[in-house]
Formats: sequence, C-alpha cells, structure tokens
Amino acid sequence: QVQLVESGGGLVQAGGSLRLSCVASGRTLSTDLMGWFRQAPGKERAFVAHIRWSGDSIYYSDSVKGRFTISGDNAKKTVYLQMNSLKPEDTAVYYCAAKRITAIKYDYWGQGTQVTVSP
Repeated sequence: QVQLVESGGGLVQAGGSLRLSCVASGRTLSTDLMGWFRQAPGKERAFVAHIRWSGDSIYYSDSVKGRFTISGDNAKKTVYLQMNSLKPEDTAVYYCAAKRITAIKYDYWGQGTQVTVSP
C-alpha cells in the first residue's frame, strides 16, 4: 500500500499563489507516476498535471499550462504543485495520486486539500 498526504491548500485572492505538497509513504518503490487532480463543486474530477519520480514525463492540462508547475523530490518522496496566477475557476479540492508501475490507472489517492480562490 501507498499512503499520500496533501497539504498547502487554503484561501487566496485571484492572482495569488499557493504551493501544494504531497508526501508519499509505504511501498513507494512500486510506483512510477505521480499526478495532481482537482474536483470543483458539481464537477467531475479532472487531471491537472503529472510527473515521474525520475523527474521526466511532465505534462499539464491546458487549463493550467503556463501557470502551474509540478516538481518532485524523489529522495523525500514528495511531489509539489506550484500554482501561480490563480483564478477563481481554480477553486477545487486538489488530490494527489500515484500509479503503480504495473497499473494502467492511478491506484492510490490522497484525502485532498481545499484550494479556494476569491475574485
């Protein structure tokens, strides 16, 4: 099993910044891809960004490209999401997820952290 714990959410004004962290523990060596997702009220969960523990294979959704930056510290088993130029439409619960090397989909999910962007 892999446990994921997110932190760093909060309330920020539009145009502001936040940095989310996700610490992975447990059988992390079985995982290779780490992702961030978000779910706004009344909407389905949506992909935000992903990165491999090796640091490559970085990909962003179009809605955050150029504003958000994903990074990882393999030694600390921590993944970050730096969010700049935040907009009210970025308001959502943000989830960290991990995919096992042998899996097709993300296997493990954190509990989520709330990000609220005020106008």
